[in-house]
Amino acid sequence: MRWIRAAGRGLLVAMIVLTGYAASGTAPGSRAPGGGRGPMTLATAGDLTGYLGRVLDGWNRAHPGERVTLVELPDSADETRSQMVTDLRSGAGRFDVLNIDVAWTSEFAAAGWIAPLDRARFPLRTFLPPVVGTATYGDRLYAVPYVTNAGMLYYRKDILARAGERPPRTWAELERQARTLAPEYGLDGYAGQFLPYEGLTVNAAEAVYSAGGSILGDEGERVTVDSAAARTGIGFLARGVRDGWIPREALGYTEEESRRAFQEGRLLFLRNWPYAYAGASGEDSAVAGKFGAVPLPGTTGPGTSVLGGSNLAVSRHARHPESARDLLAYLTSEPVQRRVLSEGALPPVRAALYEDPALVRRFPYLPALRESLLTAAPRPKSPHYEQVSLAVQAVAQDAMAQHQTPAAAVRRLAGELAAIARRR
Repeated sequence: MRWIRAAGRGLLVAMIVLTGYAASGTAPGSRAPGGGRGPMTLATAGDLTGYLGRVLDGWNRAHPGERVTLVELPDSADETRSQMVTDLRSGAGRFDVLNIDVAWTSEFAAAGWIAPLDRARFPLRTFLPPVVGTATYGDRLYAVPYVTNAGMLYYRKDILARAGERPPRTWAELERQARTLAPEYGLDGYAGQFLPYEGLTVNAAEAVYSAGGSILGDEGERVTVDSAAARTGIGFLARGVRDGWIPREALGYTEEESRRAFQEGRLLFLRNWPYAYAGASGEDSAVAGKFGAVPLPGTTGPGTSVLGGSNLAVSRHARHPESARDLLAYLTSEPVQRRVLSEGALPPVRAALYEDPALVRRFPYLPALRESLLTAAPRPKSPHYEQVSLAVQAVAQDAMAQHQTPAAAVRRLAGELAAIARRR
């Protein structure tokens, strides 16, 4: 999930939480009179644009007896998850509705922290089909998709046009252009998010998926990564660093470092989320008007992106679960989903919005993003996702840093994932 937060909100968050409970007359962990309906808190990572507060103002005006208090959690995704997990484990019930990273749904559902939902209550058929899979566990719906995301390939269209080239659709084309064309213009070839953190998990998973492989099956019970496809995918990334068309500097890139490298005109190709489009189009960008975005390439054609974004879930300890479920329906309604994009600059889950002419004019990357989303896949599902992600990061880092061969790295990853699976 792409979150950008202001630091130093701890005291403010505490004040908001306490104020919310004081206003409702309900102590944490208790249930207010009225059973299923009443005031709520919505816990989320920071809202940079402020759009979510405005959206909730609309709900609060229409539902004065079911007001929502927005609680923005601290600086990093790890800290956000930690605060949510602490509350859910304790049963304190500070948070009624949770805006969670799509990768956390399986973990939270398996732990019994979030309540299952009735599919018929939400317009799932109007959503992009792949995003619904991020909200399920064990064939049950445990959350409702709210914001989605998919990786795209940003490219310097001015340079490709001068060279008489088209954007790459395969790894072979990307590698050739990054290795031969980029140096002619004093550029590095290709970068993604290769620092050992969740971004590297995503990049490594995309490489494996785009080669036709997988990492886990059966909700994390079966390890599937020890395959020729996985060795090909990890090998593609490792070869890029070895042969120099992925700069070694990129081994320290997160989303922001990689975005800046492209925006400053230092890269021919960049894998990043849609949010990078706005920055690269800004007045201070060296590549404004000189770049485009297409789906990620793969071995023989377009590749497979990993789905990002967030889902909305109802805590098992929600004070007013009926109101909470109605809030989920409100936040995924067409008018609000339009605002998610137009005011929050975040990719919505409603499929029709990607073909809305007015929105496409304002956000030219929507057709490419739609194509990416329709072929995207979730991150590996597991009740122990955090450990799975750490294992993928460590192995991918060692392969890219040339500390292990891709074959040895994949064998090691298979062993580590098997050990994690046995912890169920």
